[in-house]
Amino acid sequence: MSFNFNYSELERRMYKAVFGLEKESLRIDKNGFLSHTEHPFECGSNLEKDLCENQVEFITDAFDSTEKVCNQLKSLHITANKKLQTLETGKEYLWPFSNPPYVKGEADVPVATYSYDKKGKEIYRQYLAKKYGKMKMLYSGIHFNFNFSDELIIQGYKESCVGNAEKSDNAYIQYKNSIYLELAKKLTQYSWLVVYLFSASPVADGSFFNGSDLGKDVFTGFSSARCSETGYWNEFVPILDYSDLDKYTSSIQRYIDNGLLKSVSELYYPVRIKPAKENALDNLNANGINHIELRTLDLNPLSPYGVLRNDIEFLHLLIIYLMSLEDMPFEKENQITAIKNTKNAAKYDDLNTLIKFEGKNIPLKSAAKMVIDDMAVFFENHPKKGVEEIIEYQKNKISLPNNRYCDIIRSRFGSAYVKKGIKLAEQYSDNLSKGNYECANYSV
Repeated sequence: MSFNFNYSELERRMYKAVFGLEKESLRIDKNGFLSHTEHPFECGSNLEKDLCENQVEFITDAFDSTEKVCNQLKSLHITANKKLQTLETGKEYLWPFSNPPYVKGEADVPVATYSYDKKGKEIYRQYLAKKYGKMKMLYSGIHFNFNFSDELIIQGYKESCVGNAEKSDNAYIQYKNSIYLELAKKLTQYSWLVVYLFSASPVADGSFFNGSDLGKDVFTGFSSARCSETGYWNEFVPILDYSDLDKYTSSIQRYIDNGLLKSVSELYYPVRIKPAKENALDNLNANGINHIELRTLDLNPLSPYGVLRNDIEFLHLLIIYLMSLEDMPFEKENQITAIKNTKNAAKYDDLNTLIKFEGKNIPLKSAAKMVIDDMAVFFENHPKKGVEEIIEYQKNKISLPNNRYCDIIRSRFGSAYVKKGIKLAEQYSDNLSKGNYECANYSV
């Protein structure tokens, strides 16, 4: 195991961590069509454009609590909403779903443009549009950025050195990198659980798949279209070497050298390992791992910010739990299975969809229950106020009928998807203007 939380000094620090969020949202007009006005926010700020010109990316700073990071996400939404309500071209709204509203073909998806020293970002996006198609650029989701506190890692390093060779700066850096490599392995193998619990995009407008079906409600057959086999994935399953950081970056570089990837940013994988500042392999090699990025969360339409704090809290608990487990093999076969499991977890039918878990093919729902139950036992031995309620919230998604987000969204928005979505977007906009919402645990 990476962290033995039975040691009192480690247990005392086990909940200390740093969090960041990135949230994508499409800009729409009052009729549910994609906006084609100039991107209204200053590039380089916490409000950026993403793959396409009509997609806003909310980028929080890093904070030492989920409360702080959610509060900034709230603040960014208030700022964005105020701007979108006062555009000279008329009000715009943030589309609250991962799947887009009405789409008038690929011409309706302008690739994000940049100038001067950022022109390379535009060229890269043009490359993605040609390779994967523009329509996939419309998928929106949440990226969860996480790192352990330095205090926790230093304590773990001290305990790992007991009876071993003399401590050194280089040995500490290697230890820290090994912690995040192990976390990335484990979290990738459990990314199916995140998809299962947080999927919220079972319905779409027909125009997303067929231009002649604009206005037609479509049940996709998935709980999450963007995480499914039809979502934004590489055309092959990347096989990565997690044995140390040099080998990890070299395994990605080989795909770049072979022309299968344009850059490390094209690694469409459930979990990315990232350095501080620029996401580049040379930066990662030179400065080590700063954090991991979990990329498999749908937008949650039940929140005006696309995510509930309760769910972010659960991801933190999941990470702690995983780092208490023994290291797991993650060779080629394991990696192929992990990606297959993640895509299967995006299927709507959780009783008849099987994933490979602990060497057996078992129903998705059963596997999820097994993990949550085991987490509950673990945290009974490492109690903290509020943890039991956070785990119970996830349990209820499994145990109560039709209580997953995807079930609720299908029930509420399965008919008149775009029309109801417009009303929801307007409601959130009005409420944000009045300051009615706090970043808290909204009841579903």
